[in-house]
Formats: sequence, structure tokens, C-alpha cells
Amino acid sequence: MPVSIGASENTFANPIGLLSDCHRRIERFLQALLTVTTDVKGGSLDAAHRQALDVAPKYFRHAAPNHTADEEDDLFPMLRQMERLRVTGILAHLDRLEDEHESAAAWHREVEEIGERWLQQDRLTGEDAALLKTLLTSLSDMYRSHIAVEDQEVFPIAQEELSDSAKQIMGRRMASRRGVPLHSPIVR
Repeated sequence: MPVSIGASENTFANPIGLLSDCHRRIERFLQALLTVTTDVKGGSLDAAHRQALDVAPKYFRHAAPNHTADEEDDLFPMLRQMERLRVTGILAHLDRLEDEHESAAAWHREVEEIGERWLQQDRLTGEDAALLKTLLTSLSDMYRSHIAVEDQEVFPIAQEELSDSAKQIMGRRMASRRGVPLHSPIVR
């Protein structure tokens, strides 16, 4: 089932723009989880909190790995193959960004496990509530700097330096990874 949150002007025909759009989704879903955790503090969930706690982790389970693959399997290798001065200046960031992808995936798994317990039991232990808050704060802090590097440094250089044919290849691979048409704005 496609997940689309917020308006998007980009399609897979503009893969760099779509990657940035995905960052907005990551920020929104993470904020939804933080809001539930802060508002409810491990207590009983109302319908809106329950929905957020159900939907957001599913986004991170299904869409986030595709986004990571878009970067690690397509964008980053394309950049690493380029021998342009502007590109070599951002290459040092790529290893750190890949490490952060691994950390984020592990933290999201923990968040999802705690969230599932919360949905099933309608309450969290004090220990689980504190751990969930710590995990979400860590994710928020990590994503803030991670997304800033990608949106402000990596993506603008990629948009300018990658050829149209390279971007087209990347867009087709991204769409294929999700099983959607090239001009679809929907991210799975």
C-alpha cells in the first residue's frame, strides 16, 4: 500500500528532489512519534495516538529501507565514481551517512518493538517509556544533522553534477525498487 504524506512536486523523474521529499516524510513521521511519546508518557492511548503509533513505524519499516537503498545503492556509488572537485569535497560525508543509516535502522527496530507493546498493552512501563523517549530523541538529533548534510551539501551537488542520463537511471531504479511508474510521486 503506498504511503504519501504531504504534497510533493517531485516524481522519480527527479530522483534527487524525491529523496529530499522523503526527508520531509521522515521528519513528519518522527515528529508524530515524538508527540505521542511526549503527550501520553506511556499511558493509555486515544484513537489518534494509536493511529500515529501504528502508522509511523510502518513507514520506517517499509519506506526507509528503500530510501537508504536509493542513496547507498544508487546515489552514493554514482558520486564516488565521479572525479570532479566539487564531488570529492562531499565524499568524506558518505561513509558517515551510511553508518548513520545503520544506527537509524537499529533504533527504529527498537522503537517499533516498544510501540507494538504499547499498542497491545495500552500502557508502557516507566522503563519502556523512558527508553522510547531516549530512542526518539537520538533519532531526532541524528536525523537533524544527517538530513542537513544531505539536503544542503550532497543533494545540491548531485543535482548539478550528475548527468541527466545518470539521474534517469537512478529514477528508474528507485521506481522499480518500489514497483511504481517512473512519474509517480508516491513513495513506498
